[in-house]
Amino acid sequence: MIKNFFLSEKNMLFAIVLNAVVIFLWYFPQFHGNSWLQLIDHIFIVLFALEAIAKIKEFGWKRYWKTWWNRFDFLIVLVSLPSLLENAAILPDASYLLILRLFRLVRLVRFISFVPHISEIVNGLGRALRASVFVMILLFGLNFLLAIFTCHFYGEVAPEYFGNPLISSYSIFQMFTVEGWNEIPASIIADSDDSMYAGLTRFYFVLVVLFGGIFGMSLANAVFVDEMTMDNNDGLEKKVDELSAQVAELKEILMNREPK
Repeated sequence: MIKNFFLSEKNMLFAIVLNAVVIFLWYFPQFHGNSWLQLIDHIFIVLFALEAIAKIKEFGWKRYWKTWWNRFDFLIVLVSLPSLLENAAILPDASYLLILRLFRLVRLVRFISFVPHISEIVNGLGRALRASVFVMILLFGLNFLLAIFTCHFYGEVAPEYFGNPLISSYSIFQMFTVEGWNEIPASIIADSDDSMYAGLTRFYFVLVVLFGGIFGMSLANAVFVDEMTMDNNDGLEKKVDELSAQVAELKEILMNREPK
């Protein structure tokens, strides 16, 4: 009965969710250092360790280690075990123990296994990332050039946004995401009485948003989505080809049946 509990995937996923809730509560100031939460957290560590032991006994070490999820769980449990010593021994620096707790939250990734057609989704994601690399390189190059130009023209006027190439690059990327595209030029021309300077500044930043944010990011999204849905298109094309072959075969049969 106990062994079946540890071998049940649903039971252990439920335990992972409960453990995530405990870790979530732990970071509230009023609960930080709470002895009951600490005890429950330690119980979950022992529970996951027993899960690994039960699976190793059931499947054997070689079979257990062949499964990617088992290797993943084992490593997460391994890095979490030092948390059990925080009350039993004096450690030089126990601040990292809070970080070790966060590793167990990564186990929530196991819920991906319940997503329908996950293998097709992962394959599509890989294709989408490969196809988007070139577009991302172009966007990075555009960001780099615009960051230098903007730093040159507006570095002294708005140092908080364009004081150096790194800050400028971040501000340009922020405008690529259509965030702050209006506030940034407004702050630049706030103290200027030159209407032409204000108009050129607005026009310049409109171009930045237009080419980088609207065209550039939209192109990246379009390429990404197109590659992600390629499996569906392949299936549709295959069905169309099969239907065309059947229509051609039917047409040939009808032609052979025509009286001569």
